[in-house]
Amino acid sequence: MAEAFRGTYEGRQSDIPKLATPDIEVFENVYAGRLYNIHFEIPEFTAICPKTGLPDFGVIYIDYQPDKVCLELKSLKEYFLFFRNLGIFHENVVNKVTEDLIRVCDPLYLKVRGDYNLRGGIKTVVEREYRRT
Repeated sequence: MAEAFRGTYEGRQSDIPKLATPDIEVFENVYAGRLYNIHFEIPEFTAICPKTGLPDFGVIYIDYQPDKVCLELKSLKEYFLFFRNLGIFHENVVNKVTEDLIRVCDPLYLKVRGDYNLRGGIKTVVEREYRRT
């Protein structure tokens, strides 16, 4: 176990909301004004447990209703690759992804779900929903 990952969690995740992540590109939604859903699955999501330094694996699900722009897939893939070497808790992944997607595409509706593989006999699923008011 790497020394950097031993000890308490104190202060380890407080910078996550301000963390600079790769840009996610968007393109014009030529069907703006029509309600429809887009669903993405990222089946090989990987990040690092900030406590143990071991990899965490899971599936990230994104459901959204676009407004003026849609998310571009290549840049979305590069965005998720960024997390591969990042020490970050499951809960913080879902919240960071949600906030980054809202900032980039200002959707009408968004749901991000992190469905993680078993770790120590515990299954973790984290969800966050956003609906523009």
